[in-house]
Amino acid sequence: MAPKSQKQKSSGDRKNSKRSKPKPILPESEEAETLNMESMGHPEIYPLVLTTQTQEIFNCRIDEDVTDEQPYKLIKKEDIFADFQNRAAVSDFYPVRKVIQEYPGDELLVVYDKDFRYGLNFYLIGTEEGKENYLNPPEIAEEQEDYKEHIIEDLYVYRPPVSKPWVSLGSEKEIEEESVKESTKQITYMISRKRSKFGAPIKFSDQNASSVKDAYIECTAYPDRNFTLKQLEKDVGMQVVPKVKDTSTQTRCVEIALQQNEIMNTFVDDWKCLAEEESTFGDKTDTHLKEYQSFTDLHNLKEKMVTSVSWHPTIYGLIAVSVAVRLSLEERVHFSGKLLLQPSLILFWSFSDPIHPQLMLESPDDIFCFKFCPSDPNIIAGGCINGQIVMWDITAHADRIENIKTGGSRSKKATLKPMFLLEPDSNKEATYIRHCAVSSIENGHKKVITDIHWLPDTFEINRMGSVFENRSGICCQLVTCSADCTICFWDIRPQKALTPQSVEKKKEENIEIPFDVPSTFLHLDLSWKPLIKIRLSKGETSLDHCPTKLSLNEDSLCKSQDKVLLAQSKTVKAGEMNPYYNLEGGLANHLKPIEDFCTKFFVGTEEGGVIYTDWKMERDSETGRLMAKKPVNLYTVHDGAVHTVQRSPFYKDIVLTIGGWNVAIWKEGISTGPLLQSSCAPKKYTAGHWSLTRPGVFYIGREDGYIDIWDLLEKTHEPAQSQNICITMITYIKPWTFSAKQQFIAIADYYGTLHILEIPWTLSHPSTNEVSSMNYYFEREVKHLEYIEQRKKIRDQEKKEMELELEKKKTKTYQKSKEQLEAELKMDYESYLELEETTLINLGFLKVAEKMSFMDL
Repeated sequence: MAPKSQKQKSSGDRKNSKRSKPKPILPESEEAETLNMESMGHPEIYPLVLTTQTQEIFNCRIDEDVTDEQPYKLIKKEDIFADFQNRAAVSDFYPVRKVIQEYPGDELLVVYDKDFRYGLNFYLIGTEEGKENYLNPPEIAEEQEDYKEHIIEDLYVYRPPVSKPWVSLGSEKEIEEESVKESTKQITYMISRKRSKFGAPIKFSDQNASSVKDAYIECTAYPDRNFTLKQLEKDVGMQVVPKVKDTSTQTRCVEIALQQNEIMNTFVDDWKCLAEEESTFGDKTDTHLKEYQSFTDLHNLKEKMVTSVSWHPTIYGLIAVSVAVRLSLEERVHFSGKLLLQPSLILFWSFSDPIHPQLMLESPDDIFCFKFCPSDPNIIAGGCINGQIVMWDITAHADRIENIKTGGSRSKKATLKPMFLLEPDSNKEATYIRHCAVSSIENGHKKVITDIHWLPDTFEINRMGSVFENRSGICCQLVTCSADCTICFWDIRPQKALTPQSVEKKKEENIEIPFDVPSTFLHLDLSWKPLIKIRLSKGETSLDHCPTKLSLNEDSLCKSQDKVLLAQSKTVKAGEMNPYYNLEGGLANHLKPIEDFCTKFFVGTEEGGVIYTDWKMERDSETGRLMAKKPVNLYTVHDGAVHTVQRSPFYKDIVLTIGGWNVAIWKEGISTGPLLQSSCAPKKYTAGHWSLTRPGVFYIGREDGYIDIWDLLEKTHEPAQSQNICITMITYIKPWTFSAKQQFIAIADYYGTLHILEIPWTLSHPSTNEVSSMNYYFEREVKHLEYIEQRKKIRDQEKKEMELELEKKKTKTYQKSKEQLEAELKMDYESYLELEETTLINLGFLKVAEKMSFMDL
């Protein structure tokens, strides 16, 4: 116990000595460092942080000026004072400026602390004595003696315990009292039997209890008084000894658990993943399309059909339709004078008012296709039956259509107003909007425009068809196809004039613009020319293919929901600056080309063919003119005009084509044929569209008013179901998603009625892993096509081999013997001699010997 008392005493003396010393007033950091150094036994050492700049100033760079062999540097006191004047508080020696000022010598010792023994990368020795001790350390013997003395005084020496006799202090009595002992006397029983009965045979048998009196043997329960008493107090003995327990830890198990947490999502609800969602929601009636609303106008749609349908990209419940007169070409020519008096319109319908159109866009002739601009939905482009492209700008009416009451906003069903509430508005005037610009008649299409698409805002093309980055960030180019066998690319920006126009000509061209017509595209009106014109030549004949529909690789139809939300954020309202009002003329001079861009696209023709071609132009070697490339692939799988060519919203390389009486699904890059080709339908197909939420579902309209719903996960050889929508031909199909719980499909018919139907749960919500399942199905079909091609090659090779064998059998010659060959050679030689003799006789070189008879001799 003596050493312990000495330690306590010494520690107490140290504490008293520390308390007796006055503390200097220093900052918290300096005070902590001083205390730390004093506690470590080196009060003369001051840790420092020397930055790279300070090391270069004082030539104490690590691993160059200061190394492990010579880890110190002598710095003059004057140089440090000069650093104080130059950098002031920024200097690294500023925290120890008082120590430097009070230092008596001219040179201070700075030591490199590689192992951060004192917490920083350098430390300063602030006394001359410490400097001398570091540069000239004392002898080793003295240090060892001091170390031994220190060990004798401070260190505790272990001494093994020595056994001693046990002295009783009364603890054994306490243990005996707590130990449990038997207090009652044990009773011993001894049972015996005769020796003669040991090992006797025993035979057991059943005993009938009813045959013997009192044969029942039972042990009835009875109350035992020994167990009725409640124990009030009980002595229990316990031994305070910890139980033996084996424990072990394995780092490998913990590591595997951490890896699983990194790989897998621990917050996934596994219970929901055990089964699919409500795939069998409701009964069979819930799998059919439900009538939601219908639109028709008896005044403007009389004897007209709907040619195209498009939902407004940003406004809920607003849909636009284009209409055309139900007349053939001969009838149009016959009634051309009467048709001039009837306006050609695009009507905007709203869910809040199924009777009156909200807007009516006027055009010079019937519109057969139109599209909203993805960058600004207020800009609309359409294609006419006469081959002209029409542009509209409805920015001035944007507030009016946005403030339309949709009957409960985005509720499940819009509540329609009763008829008596609509009577006061029945006489309201319809809003007609004139077009901003039309294309040139001479330089555009010559026949009806059958399809139109906006090029995305990510790229643009030049006259050669090369692809460049679109720096403007808005859609500025269009692509159209027409029945005149041409595909045209258009640019809505003003073209750069090659020759300057005269002032008089400019004055003649100045035309007063009506006040209700915006001047957005005034520079295009009647002077708009295509940027590129492509003809799909057949090659062998002078005739060309007649395109009806097309699908680009970066088509706006493949937009995801994120791009739709982006379009909503880019919507330009009335009063705001519209980027289409300040379009720069032509293409920029310095544009960055896009490498590895696919310029090939699919085209459907009037003859039922599907063409895979390129829009890039090439110069003819003979004439030097720009010409379109020859089609890469040409397939004839449809028995009628192709009216639908559309890429899947989930797979950009999967294309759906519908025409005639069948449907086909293609994969871009597979040139052997379609992945799926259906058999002939009972009625002709007239329209079609992919589902926006299910990868394996698409809708097809027929000429008898039925719609076929195909579900490739359920059936691949026939439609999953068919439903009657109207009594006449379906002309257009366009689905749209309003929310996760509500989806609609717009179906237009030949009589001008637009039907809005609600898509059921089973057709709008995909099953678990449906995308991967359909992808696997398409890959399997690709392998099937490759196998068919291999079998064709093998069969052709086998056929050729069989034909060669037949020819060999026909021309087979038997091998002749040696005598036969010699006889044939002899006969040939004799015939040669005869020929030689006759030739010589004829030439007069040989006289004929007269033959004498036997009698003359």
